[in-house]
Amino acid sequence: MCFRKNIVIPLSLILILSCKQLPQKSVVQYQGFQISKQVPVDSAFIRFLVPYGNQLKSSMGKVIGRSENGLYKKQPESEIGNFMADAVKDMSEKKYGKKVDAAFVNYGGVRSYIAKGDVTVGQIFELMPFDNLVIIQEIRGAVLQQFLDVTALDGGWPLSGLTMEIKNKKASHILIGGKPIDRDVVYSIANSDYVANGGSNCSMLKGIKQENKGYLLRDALIDYAISRTEKGKSIDSNLENRVVNANE
Repeated sequence: MCFRKNIVIPLSLILILSCKQLPQKSVVQYQGFQISKQVPVDSAFIRFLVPYGNQLKSSMGKVIGRSENGLYKKQPESEIGNFMADAVKDMSEKKYGKKVDAAFVNYGGVRSYIAKGDVTVGQIFELMPFDNLVIIQEIRGAVLQQFLDVTALDGGWPLSGLTMEIKNKKASHILIGGKPIDRDVVYSIANSDYVANGGSNCSMLKGIKQENKGYLLRDALIDYAISRTEKGKSIDSNLENRVVNANE
């Protein structure tokens, strides 16, 4: 049995200890500034910014492709999702110099759409405003199944290299390269570093070795659009039943 003894701390000791604390601000003052058309313009600062603004406008306005139909976001599959996933798969294979079995883009990361007409660098920045990196991971089919179940529960993610059905909020009838998924086979998948590090409830991928060459997912989209344009193709992508909701 343990007995606790009451300890009395002298007031003088408390005062000594309190005096040794680091000084802290007790008062914070704020000054408000009203912004209106009556505020005089700093013309010198405006002139300073003009060259940078013109350069940025020129870079963002550069045309890198064309869409004949427009690409829009929806689930379980979309034209813009197929474009993005194909871009990640194709460009990651070229960047890493290896075969990639499947590539993915988390649905929440698709932030815009592409209208019919010319496609500019600025539109790609709107579509993918985050500095996510393209990551390659080698994972077993059992882990891939867990990952695909997460995408199914989320309603379907953009993907390339495989097809699947969503049944009872689970991934089923999964075909990779036209063959049924094998729990013991190791597959090479391309993803964003956000997902590979466990984001969007993908904890099963966290801790698995990553190949990272510092290649931005946004740059993959830009490079893919340019490559299609150089081949005389639009960036349009068709619906191919990559992800089908079997419950509908």
